[in-house]
Amino acid sequence: MAKVNNLESLLASLTERTSGEDVTVRDMLNAVGRRSYGPILLLLGFIAISPLTIIPGTSWLVALVILLIAGQILLGRPFPWVPRRILDMSFPRAALVNGVEQARKYARPVDKVLKPRLPFLSQPPFIGLAALVCIAAALVMFPLGLIPFGPVLPSLAVLLFGLGLTARDGVLLIGAGCGLAGAVWLLLRVWSALPFG
Repeated sequence: MAKVNNLESLLASLTERTSGEDVTVRDMLNAVGRRSYGPILLLLGFIAISPLTIIPGTSWLVALVILLIAGQILLGRPFPWVPRRILDMSFPRAALVNGVEQARKYARPVDKVLKPRLPFLSQPPFIGLAALVCIAAALVMFPLGLIPFGPVLPSLAVLLFGLGLTARDGVLLIGAGCGLAGAVWLLLRVWSALPFG
């Protein structure tokens, strides 16, 4: 079982625990640990801002899985469950490795600020509020997926939530909420610019 406790360990797990030309969702989840919500949401946030999203429909697929995972947190399930059809979906591993290499330069500075702060925010009942943030971020990703780089802010909110949950860092969970607020603001700006907005 992989031990993911920060961004660097997530990136290392994705490259060291996967192989071949293609990588499935199952492979990636197994690489980071399928029985923990934090690393899975961290993985989903990372995928959503990685080069994998150049594949048509990837952003919406990630948003759908985020809805599924965050919904299970809200329902109080002890371990996350993902449908087999989603687990079997595959992507070029080269795109994953490329995303990991691009992210490495940001990982160490981010991890340096991680520490247990306001840890009660990563536990019930507050974790339910954080799950609602992820659900809202996923819902915002659907319309923003229609514009270039639109899903970046809500994806960043999910990444911060996963990182904060993994590191028990409540300050990052608050940051996730701020990221979502920025995403909603962007969506409202885009909507108002439309002819029927």
